[in-house]
Amino acid sequence: MVPAKRVAFILKGYPRLSETFIAQEILALERRGLEIEIVSLRHPTDKATHPVHNEIAAPVTYLPEYLHHEPLRVWRAWCRARRLPGYTRAWRQWRADLARDLTRNRVRRFGQACVLATEIAPRVRRLHAHFLHTPASVARYAAMMTSLDWTGSAHAKDIYTSPDWELSEKLGDCSWLVTCTATNRDHLDRLAPDGRVGLVYHGLDLARWPEPPAQLSVRDGSRADDPVRLVSVGRAVEKKGYDVLIDALARLPSTLHWNLTHIGGGPLRDTLEARAGAAGLSERITWLGAKPQTDVLEAYRNADLFVLASKIADDGDRDGLPNVMMEAQSQNLPIAATRVSAVPELIDDGEQGLLAEPGDPVELALNLERLIREPDLRRTLGVAGGSRVRSTFAMDTGIDDLAVRFGLQEGA
Repeated sequence: MVPAKRVAFILKGYPRLSETFIAQEILALERRGLEIEIVSLRHPTDKATHPVHNEIAAPVTYLPEYLHHEPLRVWRAWCRARRLPGYTRAWRQWRADLARDLTRNRVRRFGQACVLATEIAPRVRRLHAHFLHTPASVARYAAMMTSLDWTGSAHAKDIYTSPDWELSEKLGDCSWLVTCTATNRDHLDRLAPDGRVGLVYHGLDLARWPEPPAQLSVRDGSRADDPVRLVSVGRAVEKKGYDVLIDALARLPSTLHWNLTHIGGGPLRDTLEARAGAAGLSERITWLGAKPQTDVLEAYRNADLFVLASKIADDGDRDGLPNVMMEAQSQNLPIAATRVSAVPELIDDGEQGLLAEPGDPVELALNLERLIREPDLRRTLGVAGGSRVRSTFAMDTGIDDLAVRFGLQEGA
């Protein structure tokens, strides 16, 4: 396989606290010898970063987030792009896409692709898009203009909120694509040429996660002065199911003592806080907002169990395999979660955690009550989960696969 040499990674936003898995992948591939340029469609909105972001050497270029913000840059790029050998093909493809998706977003992606094709692409050998929706659109149009190969990584929202016609056409154009769960792979396989889609779990960079605490708590919810500590990490968006979690917590017996710490930003934060208040849970839930990885680790190590009530959103959006579950398991935390998407690929019900049906606060409440009351069960599930993550979901296996795909080493 010919080495990729220099690859432009096309991201929707960078850096992002919620996309640690992308940052750890970039750093690991850099350490394997891949030269990377990061191209972001948006400027960062998080005020903090993770330590891994500070270790990445790749330069970052921000495309015009909105074309009218940098009209001269876009105009110059368009004038140069029109002289590229594949511009006519890209133009025709974009016009066909626009006819099926008549949105400003579609116009913006073509303008960004012109900037990418004329400012960044001449320095690189390949374009690689993280997410199969808008980043892949920009990469695809730019690749057509420049006759470069493009590849991709698909995750969750980008798969399940995109129309099949667009997924199918992108999968037919890219050289290869990887996705992070077997569930995603099976879904995409029916839309792609044979062998085009590969499974690469993100995995966990275990070097960043210390050994779990030697002693696990014996809290059982019986003491008001020493409640069982629940933690959840995830954005306050519909697919994370925090409305269901609040409803489940409200069903727990009033004599059972617990508290919950939530870490994550997101547009539904105020709505969820109001819902918790209406349920009489305000004093039991602490909302910390988005936090860097060091603070997340501290929260895991202080907790007794991890909970996430993921579900399928009304628009089809859903989790893939939340990395936060693997992070929690690295600290031997048992998991209370739901049977949605690829969660059962990580957690066997009753082995590493307890799973409820998505959207079912009654079953989730029963599982939570059991885990709160039974510290021995928490210990058994937590140790089993930690063992599974370390043996099966370490990051290096996935990086080995990507290194081969990028031409850094020979395949088996």
